[in-house]
Amino acid sequence: MKKPELLAPGGSLEKLKTAIDYGADAVYIGGSSFSLRVAAENFSLDDMKEGLKYAHDRGKKVYLTANIIPHNADIKQFEEFIKEIRPLGFDAVLIADLGMFGMMRELAPEIPIHVSTQANNTNYKTAIMWHKMGASRVVLGREMSFKEIAEFRENIPEDLELEAFIHGAMCISYSGRCLLSNYMTGRDSNMGACAHPCRWNYSLVEEKRPGEYFKIEENERGTFIFNSKDLCTIEHIPELIQSGITSLKIEGRVKTAFYVATVVGAYRREIDRYFEDPENYKFNPDELKELCKVSHRPYTTGFYFGKPGADAQVYETSSYIRDYELIGIVKSYDAATGRMTVTQRNRFFEGDEIEILQPMKPYITITAEDMRDEEGQPITVAPHPEQIVTMNVYEPVCEGAMLRKTKS
Repeated sequence: MKKPELLAPGGSLEKLKTAIDYGADAVYIGGSSFSLRVAAENFSLDDMKEGLKYAHDRGKKVYLTANIIPHNADIKQFEEFIKEIRPLGFDAVLIADLGMFGMMRELAPEIPIHVSTQANNTNYKTAIMWHKMGASRVVLGREMSFKEIAEFRENIPEDLELEAFIHGAMCISYSGRCLLSNYMTGRDSNMGACAHPCRWNYSLVEEKRPGEYFKIEENERGTFIFNSKDLCTIEHIPELIQSGITSLKIEGRVKTAFYVATVVGAYRREIDRYFEDPENYKFNPDELKELCKVSHRPYTTGFYFGKPGADAQVYETSSYIRDYELIGIVKSYDAATGRMTVTQRNRFFEGDEIEILQPMKPYITITAEDMRDEEGQPITVAPHPEQIVTMNVYEPVCEGAMLRKTKS
């Protein structure tokens, strides 16, 4: 049984490095054009070069997303884009459009192509055709169950890889092919500019009764009838691994580095634990608790165990659950004094219980003690953004470690 790839989002150079440090085998990123996440910081050519070097030096892979649904005006620009990225050394490019696929094959035939979920890959006949044209991987539509994936795997060439989302935001439309944003805001969801109107507050109006708003649930503010829960499969690692999926994909290029570190770390530990002893594997519920410490909507397993019912939607609110917050980043650690220097991100107080998140290690819990400012003066609170604070810590911590605490 081959260990699947853990694929993480890289919305910026910082997030790419964070994903790799916390255990990702590969990272997917977007350039300033042709990526479906214009809200992400995305990568300049120089950032791409640095990110690729960081990953390849550590034996990891980087995939470039170019999965918009293009219009005529995009064709010439995409040709130039291919010429720019071709020599950089990407491990694959994600494509959704047949024309862009053909251009990649013609202009950069040595770069592997992964077919994006935007191409609606929900049956094995489609995957076989992509493979015949030169694709090395297809990203499955989110609408597929484990049963369908098993049948899919049985009917495709052995060397055709499958990638599937295992964690993150879900779209109420078909694998992201949505026109709500275009219609309501003029922002093209299939060009990466989705305004997420599916998360907005809606009421029902009958056409002959304009202005009369009907409640269709008990919340007086209206309803969020398109508001899907977030996907979470951490409790089902055996099913994911035995399904034949090659690459387990985490959604979230517009999420924070803290989100990436927490989610990647949890899945990394659980996948590795499974492979240590598959026959006696039992899920560690602490990892689900970890995933509840990042900003998220209530969780669902999506379509993996069949079509979701009404409980897969969140009807009361479009807000995220945010029980924890990032309060600082470790700048340095002094072994001689047993103190760490921290750059503040959110306010915290002396006496607060703080968890320290580090790459490839369990988090540790400390109490904020003997806090001092940059001049060495005692302080009881760190209220200023980017404030430099030193404090005691009972064991060594690495540069870049993240401090979090429960929101007060």
